Amino acid sequence: MLPHSLPLITTIATALGLALALGFLAVRIKLPALVGYLLAGVLIGPFTPGFVADAHIASELAEIGVMLLMFGVGLHFSLDDLLGVRKIAVPGAVLQIAVATALGAGVALAWGWGLGGALVFGLSLSVASTVVLLRALEARGALASMNGRIAVGWLIVEDLAMVLVLVLLPPLAGWLGGHAPAGDGGSPWYALGLTLLKVAAFIALMLVVGRRLFPKLLWQVARTGSRELFTLCVVVAAISIAYGAATLFGVSFALGAFFAGMVLRDSEFSHRAAQESLPLREAFAVLFFVAVGMLFDPVILIKQPLQVLAVVGIIVIGKSLAAAALVLALRYPLNTALTVSASLAQIGEFSFILAGLGESLGLLPTEGQSLILAGALVSMAINPLVFAAVEPFQVWIRSRSRLARRLERPVNPLAELPVTTDVKFLSGQVVLVGYGRVGRRVGDTLAEHGIPYVVAERNRELVERLRESGIAAVSGDAADPAVLIQAHIVNASLLVIAIPDTFDVRRMIETARTLNPGIETIIRGHNEQEAALLEQEGAAKVFLGSNELAKAMSRHALARFGKAP
Repeated sequence: MLPHSLPLITTIATALGLALALGFLAVRIKLPALVGYLLAGVLIGPFTPGFVADAHIASELAEIGVMLLMFGVGLHFSLDDLLGVRKIAVPGAVLQIAVATALGAGVALAWGWGLGGALVFGLSLSVASTVVLLRALEARGALASMNGRIAVGWLIVEDLAMVLVLVLLPPLAGWLGGHAPAGDGGSPWYALGLTLLKVAAFIALMLVVGRRLFPKLLWQVARTGSRELFTLCVVVAAISIAYGAATLFGVSFALGAFFAGMVLRDSEFSHRAAQESLPLREAFAVLFFVAVGMLFDPVILIKQPLQVLAVVGIIVIGKSLAAAALVLALRYPLNTALTVSASLAQIGEFSFILAGLGESLGLLPTEGQSLILAGALVSMAINPLVFAAVEPFQVWIRSRSRLARRLERPVNPLAELPVTTDVKFLSGQVVLVGYGRVGRRVGDTLAEHGIPYVVAERNRELVERLRESGIAAVSGDAADPAVLIQAHIVNASLLVIAIPDTFDVRRMIETARTLNPGIETIIRGHNEQEAALLEQEGAAKVFLGSNELAKAMSRHALARFGKAP
């Protein structure tokens, strides 16, 4: 049988093979693999010479990719993580979306587009790629840092906002100058109300019934001991809920899959579900990006270079400056502002989904989708360079600008201990850097034994809660000497560094030793080589999680046989 008579197999084989080759090349030259996937789609698309893949099949594969992408977002969506940075992530993301949408819509209106197309265009440029951000933060070991949590929380709010846009856009399409979905010939407000009612019914059903039913179903399948059945159950839940949401409630595939992930997250098998479904999610995500690349016409780079430049300028400069200004206005330091700005200097998966929906509703012109794709390709390609420039730029501007130095340590009432702090906390105390899962347990143990301690924590909201609970705490990055000074490190007997990010550990130790030469330091470590080096230097006692777990298990095993450890 000839390959051209097997369009599905031909499309999948060609798309994945070319995506592998170009994705590998992209990673080798320090670019996101997504750039390679998009370029693979361009090469097999109808706008370039050579083989042309089946666009209809690619579109359906892309829909499955959207479902699994959104399922993954829901599966990893943590309300607790978002609540931890809500005071900066929620207002910051909402205002940044508004500013970036206004910039994009203003440019589109100047080009003569309609209001609906301009709005879709602006919204598409306002939301960054969570996939690109997570991989950029992981590459720098900054995912668990405070700045990393703020950036991820910011993008979670953006994702939730875009899910809402995907729900509201179809019923409003006719009013915005496009064509309403089939069967909707009445008032746009009636259609909007009906859509919101259906969405509310779907969400209620998922939260009340789905949250109880699907985790139990997952448990029953897990009891069989069959790995393939477990994986199949996870995938079926993602796709069937998304399909049912679209068929019964008129809800988008994206929203249905997102809630499928959310309800399965409540199961004790959520981590395993994420791991087992990861290969399939990754494969279909690649097909999604390839299908998006097939829609891009490279001729636009030649015919409309100024428009492409304007789009890239809005993505990389416009919304990044807006985000930085908002972070600084919320009284966070310059380093946080620069990290969030770099995180937002690209667009990704939601932009493609929104652009495709806008075009299908007759709102966004074809050139708009090509401009969005061009902006995505360029912004993702240069995003690693933007991230790499954060630290050098911060050093450069700090050395030349008094304002930048003030912004680095803005006026912050939480940066100093209150004058009413009990004197016992300021003499012979423990300075505890970080109050996450490990730091909280250390603090609880110290409190149980009546040992005073002062917490140095970058999360301002957490510092506020600690102070309300009567715990002495200061807000700021302990790598900054001013923070340890405010924690009265000069009088401390012990420094405990309990943060997962050990990038600035040496700077903290140097500051502590300079101000208090006799202080002892213990560190939460993750890397055996780094731990050995620090201990050889006599800088600190390092505790590795894997080593301590092994010791505890060994002690229990020896005790079982009546042996002394």
